[in-house]
Amino acid sequence: MITILVDHNIEGQAALLWDTLAEEGWLEVFSLRFVKFDQAGLSYKSNDREVWRFAQKHGMVMLTANRRMRGKDNLEQVIREENTEQFNAISY
Repeated sequence: MITILVDHNIEGQAALLWDTLAEEGWLEVFSLRFVKFDQAGLSYKSNDREVWRFAQKHGMVMLTANRRMRGKDNLEQVIREENTEQFNAISY
Protein backbone atom coordinates (compact mmCIF):
# COMPACT_ATOMS: atom_id res chain seq x y z
CA MET A 1 0.00 0.00 0.00
CA ILE A 2 1.19 3.50 -0.83
CA THR A 3 0.44 6.00 1.90
CA ILE A 4 0.30 9.64 0.89
CA LEU A 5 0.70 12.28 3.58
CA VAL A 6 -1.48 15.21 2.54
CA ASP A 7 -0.28 18.64 3.63
CA HIS A 8 -3.01 20.52 5.45
CA ASN A 9 -2.97 23.43 3.01
CA ILE A 10 -4.05 21.24 0.04
CA GLU A 11 -6.60 18.93 1.62
CA GLY A 12 -9.27 20.17 -0.80
CA GLN A 13 -7.11 19.43 -3.84
CA ALA A 14 -6.27 16.01 -2.41
CA ALA A 15 -10.00 15.23 -2.05
CA LEU A 16 -10.54 16.16 -5.70
CA LEU A 17 -7.57 13.99 -6.71
CA TRP A 18 -8.96 11.06 -4.69
CA ASP A 19 -12.36 11.43 -6.33
CA THR A 20 -10.78 11.50 -9.78
CA LEU A 21 -8.67 8.42 -9.05
CA ALA A 22 -11.78 6.60 -7.84
CA GLU A 23 -13.91 7.64 -10.81
CA GLU A 24 -11.26 6.54 -13.29
CA GLY A 25 -10.79 3.16 -11.60
CA TRP A 26 -7.20 3.70 -10.45
CA LEU A 27 -8.01 2.75 -6.87
CA GLU A 28 -8.83 -0.73 -8.14
CA VAL A 29 -5.34 -0.95 -9.66
CA PHE A 30 -3.26 0.70 -6.94
CA SER A 31 -3.63 0.37 -3.21
CA LEU A 32 -3.50 3.98 -2.00
CA ARG A 33 -4.29 5.68 1.25
CA PHE A 34 -4.39 9.43 1.87
CA VAL A 35 -3.55 10.54 5.41
CA LYS A 36 -4.11 14.04 6.78
CA PHE A 37 -1.87 15.62 9.39
CA ASP A 38 -4.37 15.18 12.21
CA GLN A 39 -4.82 11.50 11.31
CA ALA A 40 -1.04 11.06 11.45
CA GLY A 41 -0.73 12.88 14.77
CA LEU A 42 1.15 15.80 13.21
CA SER A 43 0.54 19.40 14.18
CA TYR A 44 -0.40 21.85 11.45
CA LYS A 45 2.42 23.98 12.86
CA SER A 46 5.07 21.30 12.20
CA ASN A 47 7.98 22.67 10.26
CA ASP A 48 9.03 21.18 6.93
CA ARG A 49 11.92 19.23 8.46
CA GLU A 50 9.61 17.55 11.00
CA VAL A 51 7.09 16.66 8.30
CA TRP A 52 9.81 15.35 5.94
CA ARG A 53 11.34 13.17 8.65
CA PHE A 54 7.94 11.84 9.70
CA ALA A 55 7.05 10.91 6.13
CA GLN A 56 10.42 9.23 5.58
CA LYS A 57 10.24 7.33 8.86
CA HIS A 58 6.80 5.97 7.96
CA GLY A 59 7.50 5.32 4.27
CA MET A 60 5.00 7.94 3.13
CA VAL A 61 4.88 10.00 -0.02
CA MET A 62 4.30 13.70 0.63
CA LEU A 63 1.67 15.62 -1.29
CA THR A 64 2.40 19.29 -0.70
CA ALA A 65 2.58 22.70 -2.30
CA ASN A 66 6.11 23.14 -0.88
CA ARG A 67 5.00 24.43 2.47
CA ARG A 68 7.37 27.36 3.12
CA MET A 69 10.21 28.74 1.08
CA ARG A 70 12.08 30.45 3.89
CA GLY A 71 14.38 29.48 6.71
CA LYS A 72 16.77 26.62 7.31
CA ASP A 73 13.92 24.12 7.60
CA ASN A 74 12.16 24.88 4.30
CA LEU A 75 11.24 21.75 2.36
CA GLU A 76 13.64 22.24 -0.54
CA GLN A 77 16.57 22.81 1.83
CA VAL A 78 15.60 19.77 3.91
CA ILE A 79 15.43 17.58 0.81
CA ARG A 80 18.85 18.83 -0.36
CA GLU A 81 20.37 18.05 3.04
CA GLU A 82 18.60 14.82 3.94
CA ASN A 83 17.82 13.14 0.62
CA THR A 84 19.77 9.88 0.46
CA GLU A 85 19.62 6.72 -1.59
CA GLN A 86 17.38 5.33 1.13
CA PHE A 87 15.05 8.34 0.99
CA ASN A 88 14.76 9.57 -2.57
CA ALA A 89 12.79 12.69 -3.37
CA ILE A 90 11.98 14.55 -6.50
CA SER A 91 11.70 18.31 -6.18
CA TYR A 92 10.44 20.42 -9.07
